[in-house]
Amino acid sequence: MTLSPAIAPAPARDGGAPSLARRLVNFVVFEGAWFACILGVSHGQPLWGTAAVAAGIAWHVAISARPATELALIGILCAIGLVAESLVVAQGNVAYPAGQPVAWLAPYWMVALWGEFGIALNVTLRWLKRKPWLAALLGAVFGPLSFMGGVRLGGARFVDEPAALVTLVVMWAVLMPLAMWLSDRFDGVVPDPHA
Repeated sequence: MTLSPAIAPAPARDGGAPSLARRLVNFVVFEGAWFACILGVSHGQPLWGTAAVAAGIAWHVAISARPATELALIGILCAIGLVAESLVVAQGNVAYPAGQPVAWLAPYWMVALWGEFGIALNVTLRWLKRKPWLAALLGAVFGPLSFMGGVRLGGARFVDEPAALVTLVVMWAVLMPLAMWLSDRFDGVVPDPHA
């Protein structure tokens, strides 16, 4: 089986960065899986939404130049997400309708979304690498906005919205630069420069 040249990893002028077509497909897959996950949760079917996220991750890993490296990044982000989102849960400012078998831990689908976030880092968000202050600013704005979108779609509920938003702003301002730093070290989208 061969991959379409539009989405197959191919060397480019900037060291193998993904083509525009791959970046667009990555964005569509990322957003589609995110919406499927949140809508699954809001309809009491968190496993279906998590399966959509897993499919998006599987697609990304399968077409990456170094799948194990991308999978490592995704695994690290899942671990970070488990800790970060469990701290949000512990504050009691957010409640989830489904997918939280242990009350003091983040829902499994939320952890999966952190893994899915990893598929965008070396493709759609690649331009943000080595720009930690911009990453912090964009994280502080778009992390909470994304969460608010999930709340509006029924994936979560604010118990104390102002307190939750302050937490999310700080969390994303810190974790977005960390995620970009990790993606720079675990970049499995480009071919191995030492090969």
